[in-house]
Amino acid sequence: MASSAFALPTGRHARQALPVALPLALLVTLAALQGGGTVVAMGMIGVFAGLALYHASFGFTAAWRRFILQRQSAGLRAQLVMLAVTCLVFFPLIGAGTAFGRPVGGFVFPIGLALVTGAFLFGIGMQLGGGCGSGTLFTIGGGSTRMVITLAFFILGSTLATAYSGSWMAWPALPPVSVIGTFGPLPGLVLVLAMLASLYLLVRRVEMARHGTAAQITAPATQWLTGPWSLVAGALALALVNILVLFTWGWPWGITSAFALWGSKLAGLIGFVPASWPYWQGQEAALQASVFADPVSVMDFGLILGAMVAAMLAGKFRPVLAIPARSLAAAVIGGLLLGIGARLGTGCNIGAFFSGIASGSLHGWVWLVFAFAGNIVGTYLRPLFRLE
Repeated sequence: MASSAFALPTGRHARQALPVALPLALLVTLAALQGGGTVVAMGMIGVFAGLALYHASFGFTAAWRRFILQRQSAGLRAQLVMLAVTCLVFFPLIGAGTAFGRPVGGFVFPIGLALVTGAFLFGIGMQLGGGCGSGTLFTIGGGSTRMVITLAFFILGSTLATAYSGSWMAWPALPPVSVIGTFGPLPGLVLVLAMLASLYLLVRRVEMARHGTAAQITAPATQWLTGPWSLVAGALALALVNILVLFTWGWPWGITSAFALWGSKLAGLIGFVPASWPYWQGQEAALQASVFADPVSVMDFGLILGAMVAAMLAGKFRPVLAIPARSLAAAVIGGLLLGIGARLGTGCNIGAFFSGIASGSLHGWVWLVFAFAGNIVGTYLRPLFRLE
C-alpha cells in the first residue's frame, strides 16, 4: 500500500529508539559548546546519513563484491546515480567558488604512488574488514560488534600512516587535475555525466549478459522511518547529504580524517608528539582542540547514532558478541589496511571516490580503479577467513 511508506513506527519500536536520545542530546550539547552552530549542523547531517545508509543498506563493499562474484550491478548503478545528482549541484557551485555567499571548494588532490597504493590497500581492507569508512560506522550503529574491532584497527592504521607521513608524502606524484578548472563547470559536467552514464550502461549490460535481466533500483520504499528504502532512495539521500555538507561546511563530505585525528590524540596521551609529524604541519590547532570542535568527527558520531536509531526503529538492533577467530583476524587485518590505505589514498569511498569525483578531480577516478582492483583481491581472500 502506498500509505505504508509514511507509516509511523510501532510504539515498541519507538520506545526502543529512546535510549539514543541521551547520547544524541549530549553530542549536540558538546558540539554546540566546543564547535558552534556549524558543527552541530554537521552532526545532524550525520544522523540523517546514518539513517539513510542503514535503511537503504547502502554499502559500497557488498555492492562491489556482488558485482565481482555474481555480476549483480544494482548497488553500483545506485552509486552512479548518487554521483550524477551530486555533480549536477557541485560543479556550478565549485566553479563559482561560492554557495549563497559562502566560499566553497572541492577535494582535488595529486595523483601519485601514495594514492594508487593507498586505494589498492583500502580495497583489500574493505573486503576483509567488512566495510569502507561509512560502512564501518553505520554497521557499528546497527549493532555489529565485529565492526567495532575493524574501526579500532582502522584508527590504528590511520595513526601509523600519519606517524610515518614524512615518508609517503614525499613519494612521486603528478599535480592535481580538475576537470572544472581545465574545461569549465558546464563542459566538465557534461564530460563527467557522460562517463557516469557510460559506466551505468556498461555494468547493466554485464549483469544482463549473466542473468538475462537487470535488478531494479527504483522499487518503492515500504516505510520511511522503519525501512527498508530502495537503493535509489538511498542514493538520492546520500547525494543530499554531500550537498548539505558543502553548503554547511564549505567542503565536501569526508569521514576518515577524523580517524587520524582520534588516533593522533590518543598517541599524544601516551607520550608521542603528533604535532611533529609532517601530516599535522599547519593543522596543530586541530590536535589541541576538542574532537567535538571537529566537523568531520561530529558528523561521524552523528552517523553512528543515526544508524542506531534506524536499527532500533526497524527492531533489528541485536548486537552479537561472539566473533569467530578467523573473522576476528580478518577484522584486524582489514582495519589496518583500511586505515593505512585511507591516509595514503586521500580518503575512503566517501572522501576520495564520492567527493573526489563530485569535486571534478581526476584523482577520484584513479582511486576508483585501484580500489576496485583491491576489492577483487580482497574478495578472493575472504574464504581464507571463512567470511560469507
